[in-house]
Amino acid sequence: MYPLPRLCLAAFCAAMAVGAAAQSVALSGMMGGKALLLVDGRPPKSVAPGETHMGVKLVSVAADEAVVEIAGKRATLHLGESPVSVKGKGSGNKIVLTADSRGHFIGAGKINGQAMQFVVDTGATAVSLGAVEADRMGINYKNGDSVQLSTANGNSSGWRVRLGSVRIGDVELSGVEAVITPAPMPYVLLGNSFLTQFQMTRINDQMVLERRY
Repeated sequence: MYPLPRLCLAAFCAAMAVGAAAQSVALSGMMGGKALLLVDGRPPKSVAPGETHMGVKLVSVAADEAVVEIAGKRATLHLGESPVSVKGKGSGNKIVLTADSRGHFIGAGKINGQAMQFVVDTGATAVSLGAVEADRMGINYKNGDSVQLSTANGNSSGWRVRLGSVRIGDVELSGVEAVITPAPMPYVLLGNSFLTQFQMTRINDQMVLERRY
């Protein structure tokens, strides 16, 4: 077992690497003057300032943040926030997701600039999120088109909207179709309104999404 004081949810999320030269880095905790870094989904590693782990150099640490350097570029990581993708030269058109212990591809991202947890669902027609999350984000979904939903608990009505942006790492799509469900949902379903814009490849426990254009 790894010591995980002040563990943040990002430590459990599937890591996302964007572009061939990119690395996904999250700050999962602090241990004195060291930072617990989660790099590309690998187990957290205690790193001191000046040390390098998997190509990620820890520059400095503060109370709840750490500055890292990858390929000559610096980024500030904040405790409890989603993984940050730092890249050198790369297209920025690729996302790599790693499956969790249940085989689900779960990762952190943003909708309209607000942090969300996604789970890939190739059976979902569109990106789907609960009304509670939509209300929190200020999405005016009740003026959207009504849509019939089929769930494990029977049929219900939802609303079809278009999201301003859906972002994973530094890959961002605008105007993504989404469905708002009246029932609360533990994750946002990353459905085909997002996925079909990528070429999808499954390699062992990794899913590679590469933009078609």
